[in-house]
Amino acid sequence: MFLYKNRIVITGGSGRFGKELSKLKSRYKLFFPKKNELNILKIRSITKFLKSKKPKYLIHLAGLSRPMNLHEKFLKKSIDLNIIGTANITKVCSNLGIKLIYFSTSYVYPGTKGNYKENSPLLPKNNYSWSKLGGESSVQMYRNSLILRVCMTEKPFVHNKAFGDFITNFIFHGDIAKFLLKLINHKGVINVGGKIQSVYDFVKKYNSKIKKISAKKILGHKYPLNPSMNINKLKKIIKR
Repeated sequence: MFLYKNRIVITGGSGRFGKELSKLKSRYKLFFPKKNELNILKIRSITKFLKSKKPKYLIHLAGLSRPMNLHEKFLKKSIDLNIIGTANITKVCSNLGIKLIYFSTSYVYPGTKGNYKENSPLLPKNNYSWSKLGGESSVQMYRNSLILRVCMTEKPFVHNKAFGDFITNFIFHGDIAKFLLKLINHKGVINVGGKIQSVYDFVKKYNSKIKKISAKKILGHKYPLNPSMNINKLKKIIKR
């Protein structure tokens, strides 16, 4: 099937990050289908939309995300949207030869020692991260794909408290949007985030009144507190 090199379809475009992408001005033409135009749970719906737009790329953001306890309360919905929906997207992209870019999460790593590389062992700790790894499993089977393990948050930070002992790679949605198009022609897995630091240290640069709290006290001493990622691969790409 003929594909237009300058066209990108973005699922889940009504979400927080999708809205940042909609602000982009680039050489690409972006499509943000609504659920009644492209339903990730229906192969026929996905196929019909993609055949009509003929994009070279599909950025897959659609799914169930936060708060994480939704994935404990609504197990079926989590499986349907994050695992089955992603598998459906992968099937259709494979059938049509469309490049698939899948947004996963840093939480697929064990979260104990931090500084995880793309080839580090994976061990999700809750249903949310298992559902994202489930989505990854189908995408990994499709060679014309890219998995981005991302740690991002909205700006401004929505909470008035932040963990001083939870180490991660937070980066704002808008900052990722600025360099995302530099990544889409790569394949495999790329860790995407900012500097390794505590959530508190990240937030206090933008909000001097943020209150420091302890993740260990709130989440328990057994909860993995360091899912931080090594982002050297990302740095090399965006510097080119």
